[in-house]
Amino acid sequence: MGRRASWPSEHQGAASRSPQPELGPFHFAGISSGSGKPLHTLPSGGQFIEPVLEQAAAQARDPRRARAFFAAILCNTLEWYDFAVYGILATHISAAFFPQEDRSAALLAALAVFGVSFVVRPIGGLILGGIGDRRGRKPALLISAGMMAAGAVTIALLPPYATIGILAPVLLLAARLVQGFSAGGEWGVANAFLLEWSPEGKRGFWTSFMSVTVAFGSGLASAMAAILSAVLDAEAMADWGWRVPFLFGGLLGFAALWARIGMEETPVYREADRAATPPDNPKANIRSSLLIIGFVIHWTVCYYIFLIYLPLYTKAHAGISAAQSAWSNAISTLVIMCVAPMVGALSDRFGRKPFLLASTVAVILLTLPLFWVITVMPSFELVVAVQMVFGLAIALYSGSAPAVSVELYPARVRSRWSSMSYALAVAIFGGFAPFIAVWLTGALNSPLAPAAYVIAASIVSLLVIRQMPETAHRSITG
Repeated sequence: MGRRASWPSEHQGAASRSPQPELGPFHFAGISSGSGKPLHTLPSGGQFIEPVLEQAAAQARDPRRARAFFAAILCNTLEWYDFAVYGILATHISAAFFPQEDRSAALLAALAVFGVSFVVRPIGGLILGGIGDRRGRKPALLISAGMMAAGAVTIALLPPYATIGILAPVLLLAARLVQGFSAGGEWGVANAFLLEWSPEGKRGFWTSFMSVTVAFGSGLASAMAAILSAVLDAEAMADWGWRVPFLFGGLLGFAALWARIGMEETPVYREADRAATPPDNPKANIRSSLLIIGFVIHWTVCYYIFLIYLPLYTKAHAGISAAQSAWSNAISTLVIMCVAPMVGALSDRFGRKPFLLASTVAVILLTLPLFWVITVMPSFELVVAVQMVFGLAIALYSGSAPAVSVELYPARVRSRWSSMSYALAVAIFGGFAPFIAVWLTGALNSPLAPAAYVIAASIVSLLVIRQMPETAHRSITG
């Protein structure tokens, strides 16, 4: 990184300061250095209590942190909102932008456009993540927010196939590629940004809200589609109503862009930027990326199977209605939203790995029995209970996983390598998970077949986690 004007000392986070030597047998709980050693120890006179309390209070009321937090999570909410709303409204999109001689073919074409957007995510992670490391987290996040908003507005205002012919699906594909590109860089850079603005000792708690935005964005999309379906007749919904959620997403994106314009660069990045740049270590970065890819497999497969595929599965094999399936899925996302931050906070104290391992073990042991129960004792109440169990398993992972995916890398390469690794794992193993589940069901002629894919993914991640270092108390300033 190039050298820039120094960041004033009062703007440096506690994580960037050198740990203080131990001065007595007691230390102030919860205030520790990145290495896990106490920042302040308390001799019997207690003369260091006041400085520590003042530092903690200053962190809590720092308005720059609040703005950074809001700006980071708002745009990530939009990413998952756009993802979900496209899937929910795929039938209307296929009718608007593809020839209707064969409606099934049109729907498949619309879903193919959706799937292609995953292909460019790793490219977005590489390029936007690289900007985040070379130019700063903020410039990369401004580009990401602008591209997301532009993609959503383009879809909302795009003329239909009946008006512009083949140009309609071509422009739809272009808009989705723009969104996929921006989404590829958004997660890693926003996650690094949030990590580096986190108060000392709260990195897991703060970054856990990246997972909350996944559930909230998906829920917001479902709510928007449900409200419009309730207030508009079928003709109005097919004609113009489906465009409203995309227009809303565009406005949300521009709001996120406005919020990010006013945010400041992270103190950790500024410190790394002005420091002498040590030689890069490609071997170590590649090893960390392979660990992250294996680590993310469980995470992304569980999300796409339990939150995207399972609602379709329960309608087919548990005999519940579409509305009941949507409600059970909403309850599962609510569990994730409530539990993930608690797990993130606990991981700051007890470490990341215990919760990651607990999630993988739970999924390995419970997925097959719970899929079986759904098929032999179908009922709405049982489906809700199963979805809540799966939501809890996801939350155990999602609370600490965002922090791990960026803590493994040094600050100077954190955005690029974490973005690319995460996007690659999602594109290969997560994006195709529903397709693989459907294929396995047909190939093995068994409704329990999708459980095999989930269990295999969890076993891989379990083995990877056992090889990973604990990162909860690792310094993030290197």
